[in-house]
Amino acid sequence: MIKALIIDDELKSQSTLNKLLEMYCPEVEVIGFAHNVETGIEAIDSLKPDLVFLDISMPDGDGFEVLERVKDRDFEVVFTTAFNDYAIKAFQFAALHYLLKPINYIELQSAVKRCKQNHQDVDLNEKIKILCDSLSNHHQKIILPTSNGLRIIELNQILRCEADGSYTNFYLSDNTVLMVSKVLSNFEELLPEEIFCRVHNKHLVNLNYISQYIKGRGGRIILSSGKEVEVSESKKKDFLKRLKYLAHSLNTVKK
Repeated sequence: MIKALIIDDELKSQSTLNKLLEMYCPEVEVIGFAHNVETGIEAIDSLKPDLVFLDISMPDGDGFEVLERVKDRDFEVVFTTAFNDYAIKAFQFAALHYLLKPINYIELQSAVKRCKQNHQDVDLNEKIKILCDSLSNHHQKIILPTSNGLRIIELNQILRCEADGSYTNFYLSDNTVLMVSKVLSNFEELLPEEIFCRVHNKHLVNLNYISQYIKGRGGRIILSSGKEVEVSESKKKDFLKRLKYLAHSLNTVKK
């Protein structure tokens, strides 16, 4: 059994989540409840749960403070939140589990399953740091789910991403290739658009690694690695606009 703790300042939310777990996640046993930062810290330190369902916004602080102050972080976390899409992207960036309120039982089952699979692949402190950086729009690292577990990757290591059916291959500057079990469109939305550009249905490239553009109907890109990538006709206009903007930004910084 997975021992779970629910931390939420709304009694109705606590009760609803508890019932959903009883009905749809029989492998989870709720061993306690807490309603704010202080009681949440006390409950974690005394009950030592395997899994914590943690509300982000509470009257005396937030869920991040709970994680900062507990003595032992040897547990998985699922954030429960009503945050907007921008914040949700930050959670995806850090490979942190989250549930949007009102909680859907199918998404709850999926979150519990992922927690069992990913337990301690990446240190929780590192995940929280990446989350906070992303929320502040300081994108430096991303956590990617690969067949060998979660991997922390610096964005400046990513040369390009290539679609491979329902998977995406990440090509890194050290010649490593990582296969990630998510479609390319997911990363087109997630990765910062000032750096990464979708130039083809199959290709998302890091603009900083482009060494040459060869004109044509759509044209072709030569990356610093020597790899040649096709630009589709429908993506050409946006690509050239983004490339021009990046070059202007770099010139402005130099001046």
